[in-house]
Amino acid sequence: MRRAAVLTGGSRGIGLATARLFAAAGYEVISLSRSAPLGADIGHIATDITDLASVEAAGRSLVTRAAHWEQIVLVHNAALHRHDTVARLKADDFLHVLTANLVAPQALNRALVPVMGAGSSILYIGSTLAEKAVAGAASYVVSKHGMVGLMRATCQDMAGRGIHTACICPGFTDTEMLRAHVGDAVDVITSMVTAGRLVAPDEIGRLVRVCAENPALNGAVLHANLGQIER
Repeated sequence: MRRAAVLTGGSRGIGLATARLFAAAGYEVISLSRSAPLGADIGHIATDITDLASVEAAGRSLVTRAAHWEQIVLVHNAALHRHDTVARLKADDFLHVLTANLVAPQALNRALVPVMGAGSSILYIGSTLAEKAVAGAASYVVSKHGMVGLMRATCQDMAGRGIHTACICPGFTDTEMLRAHVGDAVDVITSMVTAGRLVAPDEIGRLVRVCAENPALNGAVLHANLGQIER
């Protein structure tokens, strides 16, 4: 069976770890990202998730390739995370984040759903902040809450199609994005986890593969955070 895994942001962090796991399992893997992933076993389509024309062009390219694929795993992984608050968040900046984190995934859904065979899946990488909030991350919190809604809408709209969906919500994961966001506060962050460490990107990647190959998880929101300590 020809199976493909298409990931946004597959050039680093959770996306790259996930792409490598799918490639090792025999999937044809394509990253939609601005930079190309390291490794000859991962394909690349240059894509900017903040630019809908770029996303739609990538979608058209994927549809052409999909003639050779019996099943597709579409992983919406790439996201923007900005420091902002409700009091100061400008409309243009808010729209920029929503475009990347919600509109771009839906643009890819619209392109690929018609060519996805039974057993395919649409998987969303959410966040602990998909079902809670912290100060100083308004646009990210709102977009990740919206992603859960988009996943649930996907579940209902794909009924009878043999396409399943889930939202995997990582906690504090050891990625460039997290370290850029928290700066020197990594020790503070790890003190908020019962395991006393950050989640490894490949731990999330393994969970994504479980969701891809288990239709029983259709509509599920799965938190993978090593047990965060609530304060």
